[in-house]
Amino acid sequence: MNEREAKQGTQYPTGWMSWLRGLLRIFLIVGMMAGILFLAAGRLDWPAAWLLTILYIIFLLSVMIWGFRNSPDLLQERSQLASNVKSWDRMINIFYTMLVVSLLVIAGLDTGRFRWSQMPAGFQAGGILGLVGTGWVIWWTIKENAFASRWARIQSDRGQVVVSSGPYHYVRHPMYSALIFLFPCVSLELGSWWGFLPAGLIVILFIGRTALEDHMLQDELPGYREYAARVPYRLIPRIW
Repeated sequence: MNEREAKQGTQYPTGWMSWLRGLLRIFLIVGMMAGILFLAAGRLDWPAAWLLTILYIIFLLSVMIWGFRNSPDLLQERSQLASNVKSWDRMINIFYTMLVVSLLVIAGLDTGRFRWSQMPAGFQAGGILGLVGTGWVIWWTIKENAFASRWARIQSDRGQVVVSSGPYHYVRHPMYSALIFLFPCVSLELGSWWGFLPAGLIVILFIGRTALEDHMLQDELPGYREYAARVPYRLIPRIW
C-alpha cells in the first residue's frame, strides 16, 4: 500500500446520522471545556475564554467536515479505543486529561476569578497566533497521515504503513511537536502565567510519550527504522 492509498483508507458510512453524532461529540467536548473555564472563573464576561471556545469549535468542525469527505476511516479510528492500545499509553492519556483539566481550572481561577496574573496584551496576542499556527500543523498532520490515531498502537487491522510526506519530512512526530507548543499558547491566550505549570507538565508528558511511541514504532512497524534513519529528529528539527 502506498501513501496515496493509505490516505484514502476504508470507506465508512457517512450519512446524516454520522454527521449528527459528530456534531454532538464536538459540542459535548467544547461544552465541557467551556463549562470548566467559566465555572472556575465564576463569570461569563471573559473574552479570552469565549475566543478560545470559538477557535476550538472552528477547528473541530473543520476537521470533521474534511474527515467525512476525505478520510472517514481516520475519524472512526480517532473516536474509538482499540484493544491493542499500549497499557503505558492508557496511563499517559489519563494523566494528560487530568493536566488539561488542571490547566483550564487554574487559568479560570487565575485570570477569571482572582486575577493573580497580569499579562500584557501582546503576550495574549502571541498566544492566539500560536494557537492558529499549531492548529494548522495538527490539521496538516491529520491530512497527510491516515493513521494519525489518538492512541499508541500498531494499526495492522487498517494496513498501517510508514508516512513520510508533509510534516513527516521534517520530524517523526509532528502532531506531538504541535501539542507541546499548543498548551503554553492556551495559557498565554487565556492570560494566565500560572497556567504554565500544568502546560509545562503536559510538555514533559508528551516528550516521554514521543520516546515510548517511537521505540514502539521502530520495533513493530515495518520500514520505520529506515524512515527514522532518514529523518533523525523526533519533535524539533536539529534539536531532538
